[in-house]
Formats: sequence, C-alpha cells, structure tokens
Amino acid sequence: MNQHDHDDNDEMRPEYDFSHGVRGKHYEAYGAGTNVVFLDPDVAKIFPDSASVNQILRLLLQLAKTSVPIDTSMNASLPPAGHRPRRKKRITTKAGRG
Repeated sequence: MNQHDHDDNDEMRPEYDFSHGVRGKHYEAYGAGTNVVFLDPDVAKIFPDSASVNQILRLLLQLAKTSVPIDTSMNASLPPAGHRPRRKKRITTKAGRG
C-alpha cells in the first residue's frame, strides 16, 4: 500500500507520520506508576512544581509515622472536648501533717 493511498475504512489518516517515532519511549515512566494530579489554583500558587509537592507530602508521611495513633475505643470514655473534670479537694488533717 502506497503512503498516499487511503482506505476509507482505515482510521489512520495519510498525514500522520510516525517514521521518526520511538517505540516504548514512555513505557518505563508509565510502568513506574507516574500519576497526574490536578491542583486547585490556590494550592498551585504555593506548590508550583512536583518537587515542592513531593517534599511536603513526604513531610506529612513522616509526621504521620511519628504521631501516636488514637485509640477510638478509649475515646468513648473521655469527656467532650472543652469540659475538664473538677478536681477533688484534698482534705488534710492536723494528724496527717508530719
């Protein structure tokens, strides 16, 4: 088939030229799990490139590993936030003072 011949059922247009294409050029990056993430404009102002995003995410991971996990079963017995239990008065007697 000549390059200028065109079959109407063929999806490839004759003007597409892949003669200088490289097979598998992006295969390694794709296999490594490259992800595309879209940042909201306000976040993108603070993190202008992937290096800055990676740096802060690594910091967050490090902080998460070093923080103490919260045991949710114990939280049920705790009073609501902002409420401190009253301290009991300590009663001392003259005999107890030494």
